[in-house]
Amino acid sequence: MSARGETAEETAKASVPIQAHVIDQPKRKKIINIVYLIATLDITLMFLQFSVTPYLAKKLGFDTLWLGYLQTMVGLIQLFGGPMFGRFADIFGARTALSLSCSATIVFFLLLAIASSPAMLFLHKVPTVFMHVLPASQMVVADLSEPDKRADALSKIGLCYGIGMIAGSMLGGQLNTRYGETFTACVGAVGSAFSLMLVLKFIPTTTKAQATRTNKDSENKSKSIFNVGEITRLLKFPGVMRTFVVKIIAGLPSGIFQVMFSIIAMEFFKLKPEQNGYLMAYFGITSMVIQGGVIGRMTARYSEGSLLLLSIGMSSLVGLAQAYMQNVFQFCLTVIPMMFALSTFNVITDSMLTKSAPSSDTGTMLGLCASVQSLLRTVGPTVGGFLYVNYGVSSIGLIQFVVNIAVFVYLLQRHFTKTAKQKE
Repeated sequence: MSARGETAEETAKASVPIQAHVIDQPKRKKIINIVYLIATLDITLMFLQFSVTPYLAKKLGFDTLWLGYLQTMVGLIQLFGGPMFGRFADIFGARTALSLSCSATIVFFLLLAIASSPAMLFLHKVPTVFMHVLPASQMVVADLSEPDKRADALSKIGLCYGIGMIAGSMLGGQLNTRYGETFTACVGAVGSAFSLMLVLKFIPTTTKAQATRTNKDSENKSKSIFNVGEITRLLKFPGVMRTFVVKIIAGLPSGIFQVMFSIIAMEFFKLKPEQNGYLMAYFGITSMVIQGGVIGRMTARYSEGSLLLLSIGMSSLVGLAQAYMQNVFQFCLTVIPMMFALSTFNVITDSMLTKSAPSSDTGTMLGLCASVQSLLRTVGPTVGGFLYVNYGVSSIGLIQFVVNIAVFVYLLQRHFTKTAKQKE
């Protein structure tokens, strides 16, 4: 059998260690905690940036259409940059990858601080090709956590996301109101520099427990980060392609709703900026509670397959509820099950995919996972805009219900078929 047809476990057994890198358990825990801090800072700065770019774009004469182009550009850049960056992380190690991401974020904020024309505003988005702190953080956590505890460890990054969402939104709003866009962008650059210092101080050169390769792989393995074949070969491992297809199809409808939410909040719910801020804080708190205290307990009790089914089934019901909601209060009732479904779905699929690949390729696999989110952000505005303008908010919810219930039935049927074969 070729290496492409083997499972991750079979690859590991057939492999020959070429470099041992043992990290004891207390040090692993310390590194993971530092990574959580770096991820929290990165999300905080991302939401801080959200309080700058729209207002600066408006001053520079951007309309809604050109703002859409700006966001689509970011989605496209990260769509192709994610897998390449993941492979870069696997080849050159965690410290180099995170250092590159933090450095790119510093450049990103400095360009934002001096942006004085539409062209400069587009130019400041170019460094986003390297800005993948979150996938790099997930890679470190996946490398240093035990397989049976990986979903719980990855869910804690979602807790970081909730904290960063609240802190970044509040800090960005206050700084932008009092001191302006330029000062706020400079604060972002300083925060990114602090993250870079944490990386250089605490993150080891590599977090791979053991860099392994089969003899054949050792001869044929290319060190080029642009080797598309080395990236796409991961899709040929058993179950990987199916999980990716489920991740894209089931995730697209909810992704469309997330992309369109700012417009829905303004036009459908008629929310003012401060009211929208309160709603975002509600999202953040809900996400923190679910990812920090619920998902870990669930993964300890139930299998990943069962939780995947639960998240997709719940997402379909959330879509049905959103199709018939009439006001923001009714929407708030759907937020808790919506955040649970989204968080569980993302954590479980990421965990399943990283377990399906050799430990030497977790960065590339998580880069591919990140590219799925970029794909949703790229096509979401176009599809969501068409649905919203022509058929209203209810159409987005109904499509989410239909698509997710179809995926749920498909996975449930596969589960029963697999169980029946095992009994035979």
